[in-house]
Amino acid sequence: MRILDRYILKSLIGPFVFALSVVIFVFLFQFLIKSLDQIVGKGLGIWLIVQLVSLNLAWMVTLAVPMAILVASLMTFGTLSSQNELTIFKSGGISLQRMMLPLIIFSFLMFYLMIRFNNDVLPEANHKARVLLYDISKTKPTFILEPGKFSDDLQGVQILVKKTFPNSNQIEGVYIYDYSNPFSRNILTAKNGDISFTSDFKKVVLNLNSGEIHQLNVKDEKSGYRKVRFERHMLTFDSEGFGFNNSDENAFIRGDRELSAESMNGIVDSLEFFKGTLNQKFIEKTATDIRKLFNINFIDTVFKKPELTEPENNTGQISKKIPVSSRYDSLNSYIRLFLNKKSELANNSLTEKQINKQIDSYNVEIYKKYSIPFACVVFALVGAPLGYRVRKGGFGIAAGLSLLFFLLYWACLIGGEKLADRMIVSPFLSMWIANILIGSFGLYLMFKSS
Repeated sequence: MRILDRYILKSLIGPFVFALSVVIFVFLFQFLIKSLDQIVGKGLGIWLIVQLVSLNLAWMVTLAVPMAILVASLMTFGTLSSQNELTIFKSGGISLQRMMLPLIIFSFLMFYLMIRFNNDVLPEANHKARVLLYDISKTKPTFILEPGKFSDDLQGVQILVKKTFPNSNQIEGVYIYDYSNPFSRNILTAKNGDISFTSDFKKVVLNLNSGEIHQLNVKDEKSGYRKVRFERHMLTFDSEGFGFNNSDENAFIRGDRELSAESMNGIVDSLEFFKGTLNQKFIEKTATDIRKLFNINFIDTVFKKPELTEPENNTGQISKKIPVSSRYDSLNSYIRLFLNKKSELANNSLTEKQINKQIDSYNVEIYKKYSIPFACVVFALVGAPLGYRVRKGGFGIAAGLSLLFFLLYWACLIGGEKLADRMIVSPFLSMWIANILIGSFGLYLMFKSS
């Protein structure tokens, strides 16, 4: 039996590594096509691009490993079946379930490793990738002046030049529109000059020759105009955004995909406690307001000792009367209390709904960190009996069937997440329904094939 287990594992490892490489390559190619416009033209170094790709490999591995197990199990058992090796094993009294034992053990091992990967490596990689992509998006391309075109790469100014020189930083026919000051507008013209950066690349320096400055005061356009001629004039502008700058990772709030399951469980517990405290405070405040109102208004006013009035018509009888204004004030107080509590209850319900939505969102990500790794076991249950039935171990057949099952799995996962976000189904069911359905189908195939 040990020889059989080693033989099946040896037949499994090669297709698994090959399938994993192919799937990661497909994901990587898709990522590069999608992010091409954010990377190209930024003047980034090769090391930064390698960093960005490496960090995004984390989520690719998370999705690629279960799919690779499905492809590998299909190829392995399809090949064994096409070569009649499985028939020989079964004729020797070895069941399909026993032959699948090395594959099941391997899938559970990958399940455990992927759980550790999803909680320890993936959140940090997602966070670093988000920060790095944000820094890249802020990076402006190299400052370029094209003859006959206004350049607005510098903040607060637009620059137009008639002629540039490829081998130097000399320029001719310079027009500059400066709107950086909200109270004035400056137009500078110069016959020629040169443009350069300071040594630390924080400033752009323009040295202009033989020009004019036309300055207009926006508040007083009639008397606020001034014209100045110069032979030499130097301008400096901030060059913020040119070149890549690393941001502090701690300055970014982590999203749910940048946290481990343990961290998100802590957040969920805090939200549950806050929700319970909110309801408890509302009940206590309502009871206090009702008790206070009844003590003051109901007892002191409605059941107030009647006022005694003077005898009327000389009958000698004393009439008893409760002031109408007091009764009116009491009724007003009750109505105000009812309306206030109705409004508070609506606000409390809205707040509670938002908290429940946040809790469900975190629970979805928590269950996802376990449901996707468990797909390794589910796809192993499906792949082996399916490969045994198909009796073809080629990569094309395996890839086609794997793509079909993975699309079904992914549709259930995405659809379940949308339904959970709308609070239609529970987070657990939304993330595990795909494993339940496909796993049940795999068990059916396995026992049917036996």
